[in-house]
Amino acid sequence: MRQPRRFIRRTTPKENAMNPLALTQSQQSTPSLPGTWRLEAKRAVTLRPREDGVLRIAHGRVWLTFDGPHAGPANDSGDRVLGAGEQVTVRAGRRVVLESSEKGVPAYISWDFVSQLRPVRTPRLQAVAQSWLDLQLATGLGLRAAWRLGAALAALALGSLMPRPAARNECAAT
Repeated sequence: MRQPRRFIRRTTPKENAMNPLALTQSQQSTPSLPGTWRLEAKRAVTLRPREDGVLRIAHGRVWLTFDGPHAGPANDSGDRVLGAGEQVTVRAGRRVVLESSEKGVPAYISWDFVSQLRPVRTPRLQAVAQSWLDLQLATGLGLRAAWRLGAALAALALGSLMPRPAARNECAAT
């Protein structure tokens, strides 16, 4: 199964000095770890995803370095070490460099895009205004239905109180 390669971008000469790894088909995992990418030891890859995603470590240990600004303590340099089974969310446009942190042992990683479905939050004032309009519409429809029911009942009552004209049985003589 081929993995989407939307999160891979071309490297600059400065990044080439860090031995970046271009994830190609030949570096996909063996059948024992389907759906993963193989990151060779002493190699690095730079990711700058176009969409939010989750980077999961399937096997080995990976050293991650995020570009700033960093949220957290003042000594947070953006470095993380993740082991098998751990994951990290990477926001769109954020640059992260990955390296296998174990000597001579490749790491296997997977990338899953985060669903773009998010609940829509309406401001409280807009929600109140919409509820008020719904109530006005419901009241108007209720009053109209009550008026029509009253008119129909009045017509029925008046019709039963009025004498009916006598039926004429006239036969036409031929």
